[in-house]
Amino acid sequence: MPSSVTILGAGLAGSEVALQLAARGIRVRLVEMRPAVPTPVHASGDCAELVCSNSLKSTKPDSAAGMLKRELEALGSFVFAAARRHAVPAGGALAVDRAAFSGAVTALVEEHPLIELVRAEARSVREAAAGADALVIATGPLTSDALAADLARIAGADHLAFYDAAAPIVMADSLDGEKLFRQSRYEDASAGAGDYLNAPFTREEYDAFVEALVGAERVIQRDFETHDLFQACQPIEEIARKGHDAPRFGTLKPVGLTDPRTGRRPWAALQLRAEDAHGMSYNLVGFQTNLTFPEQRRVFRMIPGLENAEFARYGVMHRNTFLDAPRLLDARLRLRTPHAEALGAPVFAAGQLTGTEGYCEAVRSGLHAAISVAAALRGVEAPALPAETAFGALMAYATDPATKDYQPMHVNFGIMEPLERPVRNKRERYAAYAERGDEALKAYVEGLAEAGLLPQDARRGGADGR
Repeated sequence: MPSSVTILGAGLAGSEVALQLAARGIRVRLVEMRPAVPTPVHASGDCAELVCSNSLKSTKPDSAAGMLKRELEALGSFVFAAARRHAVPAGGALAVDRAAFSGAVTALVEEHPLIELVRAEARSVREAAAGADALVIATGPLTSDALAADLARIAGADHLAFYDAAAPIVMADSLDGEKLFRQSRYEDASAGAGDYLNAPFTREEYDAFVEALVGAERVIQRDFETHDLFQACQPIEEIARKGHDAPRFGTLKPVGLTDPRTGRRPWAALQLRAEDAHGMSYNLVGFQTNLTFPEQRRVFRMIPGLENAEFARYGVMHRNTFLDAPRLLDARLRLRTPHAEALGAPVFAAGQLTGTEGYCEAVRSGLHAAISVAAALRGVEAPALPAETAFGALMAYATDPATKDYQPMHVNFGIMEPLERPVRNKRERYAAYAERGDEALKAYVEGLAEAGLLPQDARRGGADGR
């Protein structure tokens, strides 16, 4: 009797998991609550419905997003193949006809003889796992309240978040080292061993920055994104609205810092903390924000030393249920908690629930979860996911227990391991990342083939979708 896997959620990730497992001869029960139980943002009950932009980002081969797309193509992603078939003109990006794309994925799911699509709300992890050989939870950022409450019990209430409060992250090589200085508070600035980079403001620079911050355009909140979500972590622009000097006595306080250029304490200072172990990117500490992305570029580039900042991730504040992946998930996306292990069947997670952002990232995590499940059911060892690939770098970041204050992340060069030989030119450096990633991807695919983990289904994905 073939193995049977239950998947909760028929979004981008869940649909990919279902199609990949079915292509490997594994029976799937795909549970989707829509349209019986609607969400505030979905308009249909289709699988893989896109609820925000219809863009799947850049196709440039020397971009992190482009690298991710090559991985999806090389691994035979069904959902990505559907996106390619239903693409609409979008310059250097991949954009899709929403209805045609989700309709095509729904048809693939409904027509596959090994997939049973169940329209019902899953309210209990234990009940969902009962009778299955494995469970994959891919319910996304709008997981229903009942299931989220049960998942909090399985994962631990402290390890399940219900909104993003993420500060922007900037690339290290885009910062002006002549204006920034390295120092931790109350440390000797001349020692040069501080854990933080500091951006010092003069009084005039601070006044201009706060004025721009207060007047900047904010993201319009949806009905389900109330101020209650922000009580625990106020956006920097809301702090500034409380008083012109409020940021200077909070996030931007200069206490314990000495600007080596002047020998004095600055009027205000932003601290930047390394986001990755290699110091390739930096987090703007305390700068959770609800500004639009263009306004973040405009206003935050007024900070001394950040005039040419390249953003690896913009700040966000919105409803988003996600797991504290560094504490809960292993490299296979398997949930590692005593409650989960007591369920009998292995429990995996995929998609935005794992704390990754982006459409293609969700599809790729579904593919990765499917490989992990297939390996577990067959009792074989899957090859390690190379950190040199775009998704491998994301998983290394997301499942590293050393990652503190985890917030959702998408693929970007700021979380990739540095090149063996540094390349100063940015374009050449990104091309080198892509070339290194392609070599690692080729070896990874060969390893999957040797382990018998590639699909044998004739309807396997690919660029032509056949």
